[in-house]
This record gives sequence, structure tokens and C-alpha cells, in this order.
Amino acid sequence: MTQEKPHVLVIDGMALLFRSFFATAMSGNFFKNDKGIPTNAVQGFARHVLAAQTLMQPTHMAVCWDKGMLTFRNELYDGYKANRPKPAEELIPQFDMAQELSEHLGWMNFGIAGMEADDTIASITHKWKEDARFTIVSGDKDLLQLLEPSTEIAFTKKGFTIYDVYNEARFLEEYGISPLLFPDVKAFMGDSSDGYAGVKGIGPKTALQLVQTYGTVDKVLEALPLLKAGQRTKIETDLEMLKLSKELATIRRDVPIGAELEHLLIKDIPSAKHDFLYEHGYTILARQLQK
Repeated sequence: MTQEKPHVLVIDGMALLFRSFFATAMSGNFFKNDKGIPTNAVQGFARHVLAAQTLMQPTHMAVCWDKGMLTFRNELYDGYKANRPKPAEELIPQFDMAQELSEHLGWMNFGIAGMEADDTIASITHKWKEDARFTIVSGDKDLLQLLEPSTEIAFTKKGFTIYDVYNEARFLEEYGISPLLFPDVKAFMGDSSDGYAGVKGIGPKTALQLVQTYGTVDKVLEALPLLKAGQRTKIETDLEMLKLSKELATIRRDVPIGAELEHLLIKDIPSAKHDFLYEHGYTILARQLQK
């Protein structure tokens, strides 16, 4: 009998933290502790992770974070994510608090300065792709490029338990291209939330058609003489931005991951850990764990 491969839950910590913050901040509920520090994002993040564990029954888990605001993508392009509003002041202290809580609960944190959580997620799934199967939990569609036979993505949809799950087969059916070509589509259409323009005048539909027909950005460029005059002009006008957009859209898979797979094994949270939760004002979470 072949042994089942480990099932690793890879959590996009940033995505769940932001999501949890906005879920309660809209109604002014910050769940401040006795020092007056908000805990709404931290508790929501941890409760979301626990719910995902219950639902998906992983054997191992990794939690990935951005480290600092600036990454190598900002060095490539000043405008990268420049249009995003600064995080709310109630959220700022919760970035470190969430990572501390994650560690306290025995979850392994990953993140490296100059890289985004996406790059760390990709490097984890790449490092052990022969040894394990992965479910990534995130709200970030950029991660679609990471789909392969060993990796699926559960996109947060509603509450703590409703997900929109993508595997490689579903992506191929919907997009008609390999997930590896997803950054090429993004290179043509750009991404307004990340602040890069792609090619002006080329939207998602045309971007996908070009990649379906010719393949990578480079292959499309080789085929320029075959394109309609209008498309050709647009691409030639924005050639530099197109190439830059491809670089910005491509998630790196080579972030050093200083851990062995067994370090990610999920263990029970001992009840001795509950005191820490009460001390820090994480009462909703503490009560949930004691049920």
C-alpha cells in the first residue's frame, strides 16, 4: 500500500489578516485589548486558519508573510503598488502581533525581506512538489500561475468556510493555457491594483487570446507581423512596459526556505497556551480553542 503524501496547507497570512481586518473594521469593531490595541485582524486570521484546518484536514502547514513594505519589485519599478492606500493605523500593530501569535500556536512562519508572501508561497510549493500535495489559502488571483498537479488554490469567498477552489484541470478548462503562462496574460492586460499598466488598450480578453494563440510574451513579439495593425501599434508603443509588466507579474520560486518538511507538521495546541491568549486580549480565539 503506498503511503499518502503529506497534505500541506500554505496560508497567505497577509491575505487573511487584511480580510479579517476589513470584515469587522467596517462596523467599527476592533476588539481592543486592555492596552487599547486592536486585535480584530489577528483573531480573525487565527480563527480562519483553524477553520481551514478543520475543513481541509492537512497534515502540515506553513504561514507566509510579507516582510516590510518594499520588495525587489519596487526596485524594478517605482510605481509598483504605489497607488495602494497605507494600511489603517488600527491594522499596523497587528502585522507583528499576528506573526507572534502564529508562532505561539506552533505554526511555522515564513517570510524574507525584499520578497512578497507570494514568492515565499511559490518557493515552498516548488521545494517539496515531489514530496507533498499543497492547498494554498489566499484571495490573490496572481497565485493561479502556481497551479500544478501537486498544488491547488482555495480562494477565500465568504466567511471562514466558503472557498472557490482551483486545480490545474479547472484552470486549463477556463483559460485554455498552462498556468505558467498566466504572468504573460497579466503582462499584456496589466494590473491596476498592483500599479503596472501592461499594454494600453489591451484588456483581459485580448490578452488571453494573444497568449492562447502564440504563447509567451516573447512568442507574441515574434509574431507581431501577423497581428492586426492596431494591436501591433499598441504593443510596439508600450514594449518596455510590457516586458516590465511580465517581470512584475512573475512570482519567484527561488526564495530560500530554511526548513525541512517535518518541521511543518501540525501539532495539537496545548491548553497551557491559552493563558497567553487571555493575557493578550485574544478572548474570542481562546474561547474557540477551549470548546
